Amino acid sequence: MRCAFIDVQNTASTTQKLLGFVIDWHKLCNYLIEDWKCEKVFFYSGIDDGDAETSKEFELLKNSGCIVRAKTVFSYKKPDKKIHIKCSDCGREMVEVVDMGYNKKSNCDVDLTVDAMEMAGLNSEFLIFTGDGDFEYLIRKVVERGTKVYIISSNAGERKPGINTKRFSTKLKELINENRGKINLINIDSWKFKIKKDI
Repeated sequence: MRCAFIDVQNTASTTQKLLGFVIDWHKLCNYLIEDWKCEKVFFYSGIDDGDAETSKEFELLKNSGCIVRAKTVFSYKKPDKKIHIKCSDCGREMVEVVDMGYNKKSNCDVDLTVDAMEMAGLNSEFLIFTGDGDFEYLIRKVVERGTKVYIISSNAGERKPGINTKRFSTKLKELINENRGKINLINIDSWKFKIKKDI
């Protein structure tokens, strides 16, 4: 059995920020079902409350035979930053509070993990769309059960002090090196013209 597990946020940000294209999720779904012969295609994503356009897109994906696990995105306040400033004239110290804004989160990692563990075993193959090192343990465990894994992401970009344009985890890179043949990286950029949205 071949299944695809798509970490939508991670995959979208990899293609948009790093590779310069937007994925057409319907094209991707069709490509996985028709060309890769995936029996099940799972999408894991957050959705903003009231986002009718994304809700409609997910409904269409369900109608195309995909399994969509969507959760409402919640916002949480990042801690404000305090900056201590010393007046060069009088020497008095002042504290400036900088509002650091909000982060958005919709953690679907557990859902993806449970679905994958339930289907792992001999004669199964997984296409896991992510560059997130949090999935290293999951991938290790499904390989121990005899599942062959393709990680779909990109190793492009660079890591330098103060700059990180790389979206692919070092943990995943090391895991692939340890498990050649059992775990392989497919560069999502090589699928660009099959799955990109026409804008």
